Amino acid sequence: MVTHETKQAALLEAVDLRFGYDSQPLLYDVRMAVRAGEMVGLLGPNGSGKTTLLRLLSGVLLPQQGQVMLEGRDLKRWGRKNVAQRIAVVPQELHMPFAFTVEQMVSLGRTPYLGFLQSQGRRDRDLVEESMAAAGVNPLVDKVFNELSGGERQRVMVAMALAQQPKILLLDEPTAHLDIKYQIETLELVSRLNRERGVTVIAAMHDLNLAARYFSRLLLFQRGIVADAAPAEVLEPGLLRRVYGVNVQVGIMRGSEHISVLPPGSEMEDEETVEGQEAPQPQVLLMAGGGSGELMMRGLADLHVPFIAGVLNIGDSDLILALRLASEVITEQPYAPISQEALAQLQARLANVKALIVCPMPIGPGNLALFREALEAVQRGVRVILLAPKLGALDCEPGQRVLETAGSEDIAVRDYTNGEGVLLIGQLVSAGAVVVASVGEAVESLRQYEVEISGLRKPFLSH
Repeated sequence: MVTHETKQAALLEAVDLRFGYDSQPLLYDVRMAVRAGEMVGLLGPNGSGKTTLLRLLSGVLLPQQGQVMLEGRDLKRWGRKNVAQRIAVVPQELHMPFAFTVEQMVSLGRTPYLGFLQSQGRRDRDLVEESMAAAGVNPLVDKVFNELSGGERQRVMVAMALAQQPKILLLDEPTAHLDIKYQIETLELVSRLNRERGVTVIAAMHDLNLAARYFSRLLLFQRGIVADAAPAEVLEPGLLRRVYGVNVQVGIMRGSEHISVLPPGSEMEDEETVEGQEAPQPQVLLMAGGGSGELMMRGLADLHVPFIAGVLNIGDSDLILALRLASEVITEQPYAPISQEALAQLQARLANVKALIVCPMPIGPGNLALFREALEAVQRGVRVILLAPKLGALDCEPGQRVLETAGSEDIAVRDYTNGEGVLLIGQLVSAGAVVVASVGEAVESLRQYEVEISGLRKPFLSH
């Protein structure tokens, strides 16, 4: 995992955040710490949870697990008024039901400092005027907010946020629906506020090139933090392909000092392109789910063994780690059974790998097809390694005896298919799958298999 190290005390921190709607998990174990004065860009595909994270950081939503810490104190203990004096939010869109002028809109930013029915004083009016000047909306002071262009409304919302005198500015896709002129103007404004006033900025972004240009730290997000570092480390082609599901080129364009993300085949300066060694073709496929694959994925990554992971439902607790470590991840929609499209992807990958590792995941109607594919693979001669700690520790002989051992109780506990899962596991072992009790034994089995097929052009283990 790419991480952002910080020694300075965090101004805003997320500690093991979890959140979901209607009992469906959306965010998993989010941990992030932002120092005063940072510019942080949140990246991720639509539906990855960026907006939800901003709402949790602002206190609009309460986490179902974990905490948001502001200046070392739980956000819930600050109270809404105190939070609003420190954190300002600029939404993607804001439509007012009334014909408020620009000045009236910006004046709303002073609300956290006023008592019930209290009128603004001289200092409040000065701060409103100063905020409008900083955002460059003075010429619009008497215009109706709803009648402004998208870029103008965006600058007014920034001015309103500035009137709150926040330490932290949260922006939800501030350049969405804007033409390039207003995109640049908005981000230049935010960058200047960060530079000149020390305002800490966290912004959800959808444009990777703008994010790389304006934000020194990027968080790549997919229901959790996949990568957290400088643009050159986060905007890595393989990582972007796994998270966004599209091939891109990443490099330095002629005459530019910034990282650029382009479609495949686009012209770049060869000598300046960010390149690594050609990635070896993965020879190992890993099936996991429900957290069962964590140790195995880390073990393969530590040995620099490229592997494919799948099929994993979006939101599965194994997915985030797979996106960080696997060469490729085959995904399925949240809570959905494996589709024909995902199954076809899996079958295509299984046709080209030498080994398959099956982790001790829960077995249900939605993923039963994985075990059927594993059975077909072992029958074709693919080395199938079954990671089953209790079963492997029994050192039982292949065959039906597997179903008669105490170790099969472990499989039965995670089988939600009325016994069909247990039966398939038994058939896997009978067909020649290797049962191992630990990650170390799984790796050793891979090593032995590599020796047996030493004619491979590209060994899948590093020595």
